[in-house]
Amino acid sequence: MNQAPDPSLWNTITPLPGKYGHASLIPLAREHKDALTEAVKDGSLWNLWYARVPSPEGMEVEIDRRLALYEKGEMHPYTVLNHEGKIVGMTCYQMLDAKNRRVKVGYTWYAASVQKTPLNTEAKLLLLTHAFEQLQAISVCFTTATYNLASRRAIERLGAKLDGILRNHSLYDDGTSRDTCYYSIIDGEWPAVRKNLTWKLEQHASGGE
Repeated sequence: MNQAPDPSLWNTITPLPGKYGHASLIPLAREHKDALTEAVKDGSLWNLWYARVPSPEGMEVEIDRRLALYEKGEMHPYTVLNHEGKIVGMTCYQMLDAKNRRVKVGYTWYAASVQKTPLNTEAKLLLLTHAFEQLQAISVCFTTATYNLASRRAIERLGAKLDGILRNHSLYDDGTSRDTCYYSIIDGEWPAVRKNLTWKLEQHASGGE
């Protein structure tokens, strides 16, 4: 078993620059509000009833919520940049459990124009690499609604395995119940997952994908 990391690593958000030119992650800041508001309008993502995406009017509140959770040590919120350095979405680490070396990647959304591109592959590679190789996590989990088929496919393409489905796990704002799919990647699987994601990005760079 690897030696447990310095707990301060779990309490500090770290910029995650991309290597393949598709995505980089920077700590979320209030000055990102206007660009994030424009990004979420690309595809009107907040209208997807099964996805928890902030509306343009609710962006400031959502940013404040994420930053407050960071101050409590409960979230590492990131702003996602594309290959041009343009803000195109949000993601985060949450449910940070340094003692048990578990973390969840979640609350992710991207502008419609960058969906189905290598951006998500590189963004997830950055998050997984930091989690397994710097935080020395033994498990990284992902959750999504059962009806969010696009999200489920994207998670499965990463190499995550379905642990189970929690029925009536939570309620949407309108009172509709949500069944939640739990996926995870564990440390023993990480070398193969890393190799596959890296291969995909290298294939795209060479024009093979």
